[in-house]
Amino acid sequence: MDAEQLEYFRAILLAKKKEVEERIEQLKRGDIHTNKDDLYDDVDAATVDADHSLLFRIRGREAHLIKKIDEALKHIDDGTYGICAECGEKINIERLKARPVAPLCIACKEEQEKMEKRKGW
Repeated sequence: MDAEQLEYFRAILLAKKKEVEERIEQLKRGDIHTNKDDLYDDVDAATVDADHSLLFRIRGREAHLIKKIDEALKHIDDGTYGICAECGEKINIERLKARPVAPLCIACKEEQEKMEKRKGW
């Protein structure tokens, strides 16, 4: 991959990271801090619990995505971006455009998904 392509992906990754960090901050500011003693009934309490659970899962996914973005940026810096972590072959540029954090080529990703399906993950 040439320097221009690497800078293209660096810019995409940095923009995505900023977007995700902003979403995390929005989730933090919009978090629900309800005292269960102030609720009217069990249905209200269940709704608050469900809301908290959903926000927690979303923040966890966003934090995981930031980790993957940081890993991709590290690979750009060390010259291994766009190289499949499994087989060492180049990852198709179209795959990287669709999923800039992709660590695996299509063939290895498909094989990984088959293995996960067989194991029931």
